[in-house]
Amino acid sequence: MKVAIIGAGAIGGYVGVKLALAGEDVTFIVRGQNLMAIRNAGMKLIMHDGTEHVASNVKATDSYDDAGVQDIIVLALKAHQVDSVADQIGKLIGPETVVVTMQNGIPYWYFHKHGGEFEGRQVESVDPTGLLAQKIPPSQVLGCVVYPASELIAPGVVRHIEGDRFPIGELDGSISERATRVSECFTNAGFKAPVLDNIRCEIWLKLWGNLTFNPISALTHSTLVDICQYPLSRELAAKMMAEAQEVATKLGITFRVSLDKRIAGAEKVGKHKTSMLQDVEAGRGPEIDALVGSVVELGRLTNTPTPHIDATYALVKLLEKTMAEERGQIRLQKAA
Repeated sequence: MKVAIIGAGAIGGYVGVKLALAGEDVTFIVRGQNLMAIRNAGMKLIMHDGTEHVASNVKATDSYDDAGVQDIIVLALKAHQVDSVADQIGKLIGPETVVVTMQNGIPYWYFHKHGGEFEGRQVESVDPTGLLAQKIPPSQVLGCVVYPASELIAPGVVRHIEGDRFPIGELDGSISERATRVSECFTNAGFKAPVLDNIRCEIWLKLWGNLTFNPISALTHSTLVDICQYPLSRELAAKMMAEAQEVATKLGITFRVSLDKRIAGAEKVGKHKTSMLQDVEAGRGPEIDALVGSVVELGRLTNTPTPHIDATYALVKLLEKTMAEERGQIRLQKAA
């Protein structure tokens, strides 16, 4: 199948290499140094066990016109980056194209085919103008939750850290032919990609940790194990998660693991810097609204108080504003 990977970062690069090595017709849509590196030497993947794989049979372009209509589009940008490509994505979409969204947090399509009183509602913190829903039709979207961890260590080079699960699901919960087709494509590439009958439950399970540990880590420059083992930050994380759980429950979500087990799972990851902390240290705009702001919005929507999430959101948004104004990055350094 023809597969376009929008973004050749940590996740897009990992997925694209594996799909290409499995025989799929992969095109990376990228810019800058990544574009030149992939054109010159292919896309390299270094697995967690040290084995190296190079997908030299991939195409790389910065032109959506050149890429043309695709069978599958893997949207592997962070949520706040999708706006910048929304106008172009339509050039890749035909009547049968499936868009697999690999963003963390509450997606722009969340209430499409949701049912109930909020059916079709716009998630304003993620899609404030409605542009994404207009340009990337939810009717052609498959939801996806990203569990692997990897990092882009050089242009055209991704290092896999751990994990291979990419559960997917139709927005209406059906087990469709197209979802099965995408699942088989991913499975043939070595991923675990079960088709779920409620992808939103899985989204909330992943978000449960992201909305707490990401902003806390960005504000404190602490790793997952540090946050979980320090009593005050562990208590804050638990209170934020309890608030989020109440919001999710009002939206019909059931969590398949307990709050304590979810925190314990994060603790086991160890001295891992969250993606938001990595962005702050590198001076990149952190991914805040899809992870935290969206839950604040859904709290208001469901008349659910979220005081601990609100306070954390205010602080991390101020951090984002300060970084943007100063054009700076923030990193702890050892004192002399």
